[in-house]
Amino acid sequence: MPFFQTLTPAQRRLLGWGAMLIALLALLWLLAPVLSPFLAAAVLAYVLAPLVQRLARHMPRVLAVILVEMLAVLVLASLLLLLVPVIAKELPLLREQIPVLAGKVNALLAPWLAKLGVPIALDVPGIKAFVLEHFGDQAGSWVSTLLGSVRIGGSLLLALVGNLVLIPVVLFYLLLDWPLLLQRVWALVPPRAKESVGGFLAECDDLLGHYLRGQLMLMGVLALYYAVALGIAGFDLALPLGVFTGVAVFIPYVGFGLGLVLTLLAGVLEFASWYPVIVVAVVFGLGQVLESFVLTPRLVGERIGLSPLMVIFALLAFGHLLGFVGILVALPLSAVTLVALGRAQRSYLQSSLYRG
Repeated sequence: MPFFQTLTPAQRRLLGWGAMLIALLALLWLLAPVLSPFLAAAVLAYVLAPLVQRLARHMPRVLAVILVEMLAVLVLASLLLLLVPVIAKELPLLREQIPVLAGKVNALLAPWLAKLGVPIALDVPGIKAFVLEHFGDQAGSWVSTLLGSVRIGGSLLLALVGNLVLIPVVLFYLLLDWPLLLQRVWALVPPRAKESVGGFLAECDDLLGHYLRGQLMLMGVLALYYAVALGIAGFDLALPLGVFTGVAVFIPYVGFGLGLVLTLLAGVLEFASWYPVIVVAVVFGLGQVLESFVLTPRLVGERIGLSPLMVIFALLAFGHLLGFVGILVALPLSAVTLVALGRAQRSYLQSSLYRG
């Protein structure tokens, strides 16, 4: 074809890799429901493989895989359980404090609104009755209501349990055979393209690895900061709220906002005054300054190119296109796309089309 004959070898390779990327996205879209546990295990395997490789130098690889996977399951379970004490403490406080807060708001706003000619007042007895009815002590009713609201049927529940069991199994075999899998994939690359493909993959791995390592250190430092700061301020739930907020910053802005709302709600319910509002404003304001101007430039680095807005866009875009599978592959594919665009830009700037 005349068009392809005018392309340089580098441009043809770039076009070929672009076509392969589009085909991969189409395959992910078609097989998204089936691939979820496998992709989740693959992402975890990529993150955990370096640690397994280091441990395998001093012990059998199967033992290293078991130890690393047990550690990963323990960490993930601990993170999921962070919200349990928050919910367990805040539900009774909601039952006790909502009528009190409604009465205070009514006493503060009703006279002011009456002066403006707006005779509106909160129905405090009605609010109290609603709270006592829907925030009772019966945990079973909460569970049944939750399951009914999300319409979990037998097949969906079975699929959820199946994925929870399947992911660790797939992760085990991926970590066990990781070097062999890499060798087999590398053997499929044509010899003439090994140098360029190797450089491209090494650049993607360096970019993604640097970003993930920086984010993990950032999450650890912020979790320690928020937990200590809220503990000094006297919050009973300082540890779970601080650790949750630190971990949630992996999703820029959204995680910070969620941690802010949960902490503010916990503080208002615990102290029932303006004190927690001031404390949360100071602690989270300093935390945001620390994150934006000190930690992120030092730990993550400006050279990565994955700005917070790009991360949010990637998560939303891939999540919209591919669902949960898209969220799993958003970051790796974003890194690959970023490296590919950088190489395409350098190729364009060196081409005769740009230089004339």
